[in-house]
Amino acid sequence: MTTLHKFAAVSLLTIGLLLVIPIGSAARTQRKRVVNRPLTRTELKHAEHRLKQMGYEAGPADGSIDETTRHALVLFQKWEGRKITGQLTRREFDAIMDAEAPQPRDPGYRHVEVDLDRQMLLLIDKQGVIEKMLPVSTGSEKRYNENGLRGLAYTPRGRFRIYGKIAGWRKSQLGLLYYPNYFSDGLAIHGNPSVPRSPQSHGCVRIPMSAAVDMSKRLAVGTIVLIYDSQSFVSAKDWAEADRQKQEAVVR
Repeated sequence: MTTLHKFAAVSLLTIGLLLVIPIGSAARTQRKRVVNRPLTRTELKHAEHRLKQMGYEAGPADGSIDETTRHALVLFQKWEGRKITGQLTRREFDAIMDAEAPQPRDPGYRHVEVDLDRQMLLLIDKQGVIEKMLPVSTGSEKRYNENGLRGLAYTPRGRFRIYGKIAGWRKSQLGLLYYPNYFSDGLAIHGNPSVPRSPQSHGCVRIPMSAAVDMSKRLAVGTIVLIYDSQSFVSAKDWAEADRQKQEAVVR
């Protein structure tokens, strides 16, 4: 290759690099602008509508991000395993529009599911459809020594039934319970002013105060409660079938 040819090749390579680098940089800048671009009011309405379609109680699709919408966003982020922020960014908008509705782990009969990994409660109707979703805070799995009681703050896994209920406040040695629904050895699903996004209870299933009265009305004595994590799950379909047969026998 002659000196002239070498010079021409180097010149072409230099020009090519000068052309490519700005284009690549411009493309990255453009993508960043798209990701950071604020959502329009129409997009906010679409997100609220989609959340409601999937069963998250987002309130009216009016394009206003209020406390109800943020509550729905937190549940969505919990279910999808996303970072919990309660903020509707463009990334969250895209995730919402691509997501599928939550499904019960054990469909086909009326019961309650407590997903310990997601820290969520699902109320399932007779057709196996999710009727209500709530954030919960369950056992922290830490040792405690309070008011003369010692133990491990543990929420048991397995299948249970609601065996007792109290309307209003119940004072226990480990704190106050609002409209408790007992499912195992004094442990209950109950309202509490503090429902952190992580497990922080002594073993009970804490739910928001605003949902406690309504849940108490829905959880009749005998209601099946499934509590599970990714390592442990037991179906209660046989219990549900036995309940159905017993009810049919009474009707006859």
